[in-house]
Amino acid sequence: MAILNILEFPDPRLRTIAKPVAEVDERIRRLVDDMFETMYDAPGIGLAATQVNVHERVIVIDISEDKSEPLVFINPELQPLTDDLEQMQEGCLSVPGFYETVTRPERVRVRALGRDGQPFERDLEGLLAVCIQHECDHLNGKLFVDYLSNLKRDRIRKKLDKIHRQQANA
Repeated sequence: MAILNILEFPDPRLRTIAKPVAEVDERIRRLVDDMFETMYDAPGIGLAATQVNVHERVIVIDISEDKSEPLVFINPELQPLTDDLEQMQEGCLSVPGFYETVTRPERVRVRALGRDGQPFERDLEGLLAVCIQHECDHLNGKLFVDYLSNLKRDRIRKKLDKIHRQQANA
């Protein structure tokens, strides 16, 4: 397994729309394993393949405190189950150090393939529902900062640009 490099906003590669996985083979399972290692190391609770510059529809999530509930979603499709919306503070491994409130559907149904390539369907709510929506956005080239005002998004971009410049000059 390997720890992969996580792209950071405003990297334009984060805007790439991911392609469906044609076959869940050893290459995809290795990607899933590397994504889990990367996510746990970061540390985070969700990671989309787009964030590690692999533009295929693969997501890993583990919202457990002890990293004991790894979930894999390959080619996920989401369907809102309610018009009720929930506000939750979100952060992102691609926008490190920033947390903002985002409004999303409270409950969703996800259809996907698991690590074994078998299809499954699950109804999700709470943090898990927010997380899968956040990660699916990544697969569609969208970031949580896109839900913010232009002013907030520009402020975050400028701060991250400054940090990136400082790191490049170090």
